Amino acid sequence: MARFRFKTCIGSVALVSFLLIITLILKALTPEGPSLYNPRDIRVIPDQRNDPQIQRDGKKSSEETRMNDAAESNRNAELEATLRKFPPPNYYLHAFYYVWYGNPKFDGKYIHWDHPQLPHWDAKVAQGYPQGRHSPPDDIGSNFYPSLGPYSSRDPSVLEAHMQQLRTAAIGVIAVSWYPPSTNDDNGEPIDSIVPLLLEVAHKYHIKVVFHIEPYRGRDEVNMFTNVKYVIEKYGEHPAFFKYRTNTGKLLPLFYVYDSYLMNSEQWAKLLKHTESSSIRDTPYDAIFIALLVDEKHKMDILTAGFDGVYTYFATNGFSYGSTQRIWGSVKAFCEDNNLIFIPSVGPGYIDTSVRPWNFQNTRNRINGKYYETSLSAALETRPDFISITSFNEWHEGTQIEAAIPKTSQTVYLDYLPNKPTIYLEITRKWAAIFGGERQRWQE
Repeated sequence: MARFRFKTCIGSVALVSFLLIITLILKALTPEGPSLYNPRDIRVIPDQRNDPQIQRDGKKSSEETRMNDAAESNRNAELEATLRKFPPPNYYLHAFYYVWYGNPKFDGKYIHWDHPQLPHWDAKVAQGYPQGRHSPPDDIGSNFYPSLGPYSSRDPSVLEAHMQQLRTAAIGVIAVSWYPPSTNDDNGEPIDSIVPLLLEVAHKYHIKVVFHIEPYRGRDEVNMFTNVKYVIEKYGEHPAFFKYRTNTGKLLPLFYVYDSYLMNSEQWAKLLKHTESSSIRDTPYDAIFIALLVDEKHKMDILTAGFDGVYTYFATNGFSYGSTQRIWGSVKAFCEDNNLIFIPSVGPGYIDTSVRPWNFQNTRNRINGKYYETSLSAALETRPDFISITSFNEWHEGTQIEAAIPKTSQTVYLDYLPNKPTIYLEITRKWAAIFGGERQRWQE
């Protein structure tokens, strides 16, 4: 045993001596100076000890990086602080949103604010009313005057202000009025180029965007497929692009289709029915398509066409079958029976006499917000899938909930007095919370 311990001791001494020698040799071979690796990105970097230029540039780059990171951090902190002031967005509450406005600073001229006064279809009646274009900035095509003035939809500061107003109202989704590239409405300019910026600013405020497809010239089932494909391929991966999970588990975009009745149900069926060879169904461009319900007969047309749901759009109670609030319960029952989504549209009032000076019969007084609240209550009673608001900023028809101010000029404008410019945003916020609470109760 003693001999074994002696041999073990001799072996241990030899091993320690060998390790000490190897350590001294390695230390002598290792270069002095900074590490060969940048801990942030694990990339090999050159030895900077003997290159003053690299040292100066490296110092400058490091300082700039720190400054940029600090500025970005401050911006993010400011945005988060701003967002905390708003109520959470309700993604079941949609607002129709228009980007067709322009002014000389951003567009070279006024667009839509100079909307013409449209003549009555009866020439004899038309003779009794003024015709001609409005002349901004004091005379605009609206019975109200926006707090932002006759703005441009291309102005980033306007989009920021709009998103803040939308978040004040707890609106989670905007349905942007959309025409395909190089097309436009009768009084405007092409607007698709505005969409990328709109998506970016909306995402910043956690707001989602759906497309409200307008009745562009020549709309049919073939170019509808083409245009839906265009929208999904160009915008579908953006985080602000709204998608909805259906009962079958599919996550799909949603499209509102304005004046869908202008195409017959046979045409729509070619696009929307699974049985058709040219159908968009079960392709990468499948979506939830919501038709406009105007007349009662449209219910069966919408069903046979293959649509996924209906909306009512008009803010004038009684203007159409679909916009008549007392029948919403029966429309919801029809939708439930046929597995359709029901989206009633509510508005704060209606007046379009600045652009249709003969159309007094469709005016609906706001009654200091009571008309709006009555509409919201009627929609809620149906237990809708979504509620849509007509509108955030359709100023021509006086349906806007966007902030408006009193305006003194030769043109006589309405306003929200004695309430604040933000009264309709605040009413929306209240009902968004009620709607959210009711949805939870319905699901229990």
